[in-house]
Amino acid sequence: MNNILYYILILPISYLPKNLLYGLSNISYLILGRVIKYRNHIITTNLKNSFPNKSNSALIEIKQSFYKHFCDLIFESLKGFTISKRNIENRIKINNQDLLNSFAENGKDVILIGGHYNNWEMTAQRMPLVSKHDLFAIYKPLKNKFYDKKMRNSREKFGLKMIPMKNTKDYFDNKTDNPRAIIFGSDQSPSNSKNAHWINFLNQDTGFLFGAEKYSKEFNWPVIYVSIQKIKRGSYEVNYKVLTDNPASESNGNIIEKFAKFLENDINNNPSFWLWTHNRWKKKK
Repeated sequence: MNNILYYILILPISYLPKNLLYGLSNISYLILGRVIKYRNHIITTNLKNSFPNKSNSALIEIKQSFYKHFCDLIFESLKGFTISKRNIENRIKINNQDLLNSFAENGKDVILIGGHYNNWEMTAQRMPLVSKHDLFAIYKPLKNKFYDKKMRNSREKFGLKMIPMKNTKDYFDNKTDNPRAIIFGSDQSPSNSKNAHWINFLNQDTGFLFGAEKYSKEFNWPVIYVSIQKIKRGSYEVNYKVLTDNPASESNGNIIEKFAKFLENDINNNPSFWLWTHNRWKKKK
């Protein structure tokens, strides 16, 4: 059944031209955002707690803008299965790749840290096309083996390599001839709140995954924040920002706190583009 759904629905949608793809996104927005109101309670609660000084009308406007963006992300992710090199280069512009490449030219491995903000999936696909590092990304494999393979093939089509979360330490331990860059998505809710690092983030006590800081300090890999901005529908720009080039000298928690501040600033500037459907604050301090 899984392969039938993939071949008769997902792939045909993936091959659609841009105007038809976003036409389907518009229809999906009417269904998810106006009729079903997908995860409305979670989104509303997250927004109210994150922006206590905003009016109800302002929060509703953010929520509806988020639903539109969320539907775009769904169809852009489907496009990722068949997207061409030329198409993804036109959609994602990386403004300061020279900053990242300078680390590779000096033989330095790096950690890239980002959040679920704007189109992180398409950005990860795009980055290997211009990176002088061998690029890897930490991910949690899907339980469905068929879709896990298809998603991994889609993400890896331009050179990115996926690392199952349980194998993270092995990749840091292995020595390679070419410098590596490993991507961490560090804004998800931690499975164990006792092992999280707690920060006041969006006006709430928030537990953060500590893996990126842990490995950066242990192996002294510089840490670079990946900022993604939406320029227009289907077009994004990426800027790299160095959080630290000497993690071993940083005090405990400082790196992840710097990341949280950068991400919080991006969210405050354009709140509609973060993943508000995620039950981010289900774990308590």
